[in-house]
Amino acid sequence: MFGNLAVELGPWSWWLLGLVLLAAELILPGFFLVWIGLAGIIVGALSLLFWESAFWVWQVQGLVFAAAAVIVTLLGRRYLYSNNQPTDEPFLNQRGASLVGRTATLEQPITEGRGRIRLNDTYWTVSGPDLPVGTRVKVIASSGRDLTVEPV
Repeated sequence: MFGNLAVELGPWSWWLLGLVLLAAELILPGFFLVWIGLAGIIVGALSLLFWESAFWVWQVQGLVFAAAAVIVTLLGRRYLYSNNQPTDEPFLNQRGASLVGRTATLEQPITEGRGRIRLNDTYWTVSGPDLPVGTRVKVIASSGRDLTVEPV
C-alpha cells in the first residue's frame, strides 16, 4: 500500500507525511511528533534528489526515515535540554527541598526518630534525634514530604 502511495505521489509523499505529523503535534500533547515530522521532511528533500535513482526504493526510504527520526529526535532533545537557563526559583515544584536551611520549633516531640514541625501554614513530618516539644531545629535534608532536622 505504501509503495503504491509513494509511486503515485512521488517524493511529495514524504512531505505530506511530515506535514501531517507536524499538524498532529499541534493537536496532541507532548513534543515528540515534531521530530518525526522533521525526519519525514528530510526524507522528502532527499527524495527530490534521488527519486529517479534505482537504489531509492520505498524500503530504502523507510530505513532512511527511521534513521533520520532517531537522529533528529536525539539532536532535538540534546538541543532542548542544553538550553536550560538558570532560574530564580530552582525549587518551584519541590517544596520540601526549598525548606532546607530553615529553622522551626517542634510542635510534637521527636520520639523514636519521628516528630512534627510547622513551617508557614503546613505541618511537616520530621525525622531526627529524639527532642522535646519547643526545641528549635534546622532542616538539613528533604525526602518527599519528610524532612530531616537537627537541633540548632
